[in-house]
Amino acid sequence: MTSAALEVGTVVAERTVHLTRESLVRYAGASGDFNPIHYRDDVAERVGLPGVLAHGMLTMGLAVETIVEWLGDAGRIVDYGVRFTRPVVVDAEHGADLFVSAKVGAVDDEAVRIDLTVTFGDTTVLGKAQVRVRHQS
Repeated sequence: MTSAALEVGTVVAERTVHLTRESLVRYAGASGDFNPIHYRDDVAERVGLPGVLAHGMLTMGLAVETIVEWLGDAGRIVDYGVRFTRPVVVDAEHGADLFVSAKVGAVDDEAVRIDLTVTFGDTTVLGKAQVRVRHQS
C-alpha cells in the first residue's frame, strides 16, 4: 500500500455483522463485562434503555476488524478511536445487523487514515471512527 495507490474516498472494505444475544453472552465471558443491560431485558427496561444493548467495545472491535483482511497485518494499526453515539439494540429473536464501511479518509507520507462508518439500521452508532495505519514496508 503506497500513497500513490490509494485515493481519498476509496472504499477498502465493507461487511455486515449479525449479532445475537448469544454473541453478547460470549463477549461478556471473554471480556468479563457482565453488566446485565447486555443480556437481560428486564434490567435494560428498568434503567430506561430501549432493550438489551451490544457492548460498546464489541461494536468497536467488530468495526476495526473489517479492515484486517485488507491490511494483511493488524500490527500496522497505529491508532484507533471512536465516539459511541448511539446504542445497538439486540433483539432477542432477530438479533441486530451492523454494517461497516471503511474508506480512505487521508493519506500522508507515514500513514493512511481509514474512516469507518458503522450503522445499525439507518443510525450511525460510532462517530468519528478513525483508524490510522502505517504504510506497508
